[in-house]
Amino acid sequence: MTYKETLFFIGKCLTVNYEKHNLSIVTEQLKSNQIDWDKVVKVSTAHYVFPALYCNLKRAELLGYLPADLVEYMMYITELNRGRNLQIIEQAKEINKLLRTNNITPIFLKGTSNLLCGLYEDIAERMVGDIDFIVDTRVYHKTLQILRIDGYSNVRKSTFDFPSFKHYPRLKKKNKIAAVEIHKELLVEKFATEFNYKFIKKDSFTTNKTSFLSYKNQLSLSIIAIQINDSGNYYHSIALRNTYDVFLLSKKADSLEAIASFDLLFNPLNNFLALCNYTLGDCSSIKYKQTKDSIKYVEKSKKLLSNKKLRAKNQKKIRAYLFFKSRLQIILKSIHHKETRNWIIKRIRFGRQH
Repeated sequence: MTYKETLFFIGKCLTVNYEKHNLSIVTEQLKSNQIDWDKVVKVSTAHYVFPALYCNLKRAELLGYLPADLVEYMMYITELNRGRNLQIIEQAKEINKLLRTNNITPIFLKGTSNLLCGLYEDIAERMVGDIDFIVDTRVYHKTLQILRIDGYSNVRKSTFDFPSFKHYPRLKKKNKIAAVEIHKELLVEKFATEFNYKFIKKDSFTTNKTSFLSYKNQLSLSIIAIQINDSGNYYHSIALRNTYDVFLLSKKADSLEAIASFDLLFNPLNNFLALCNYTLGDCSSIKYKQTKDSIKYVEKSKKLLSNKKLRAKNQKKIRAYLFFKSRLQIILKSIHHKETRNWIIKRIRFGRQH
């Protein structure tokens, strides 16, 4: 199996309990006994969907086609992830209670939000890194102070941190499993006017005294996280964890309606939906607008997925471009932004170790 074949096989496996045509395709592939399971494990692990793959194959009663030792390993990893997620849910609830007691309403984001609002049939499906939430900028520093009093401290010890536009540096607490990111913004500065706290707050919802983005905005943020914040739109890459989240959220909200009001964000998000739909095998719930840009985007992605050398060359080129672009932006910003200017001076004086 090529990388592309493996990726698409995993993508279809993630939808077998929702899309009948993908269930038929996957079943036939499994019956053929031509699956390279080593590659499937490697790719699904790299994309953080290994537990989700197991859970979906189990629900579809397809595990009988897999090697017994692989099923045992998948079960083991999934149970480890279940235990971790239960701890993350408990930690997030503690943070929520602490902040609400102090008249601060955190709105949970991304993986933690998905776990808390019950997006997955099995909480073990989602691999989660940090606990992310956003608060009103007016209580941003108060929120940090409350968490510090509660025992949270910086994950990375430093005498100075880059003045992040989106969130405070990651925080940790002894005997707590997940790091925490307090957000004041949701994406990079260029697009922040289109998707920010004010925008998402107006139709956020609260369940069991826990607040979430609307499903439409959850869907948009799932794309933004990879396509904008992680520069996926430049790399023309597909991220199966985000793709799976978008697929599930598209069952709760119209994906095209979710992005229709955006201006700068529309093309990058629409491109992702087009590639997402192609990867998963034409799922009816993933709606997007077919444009010249989306067609071109998917075609280039196809070429990159089919050619390892071309993919590596493109990644190297984009990494270099983004590196120099970010450094130039920092220098230009320092002209009118005092915190950035001070950070540059400290970096020159003390180096990266601080």
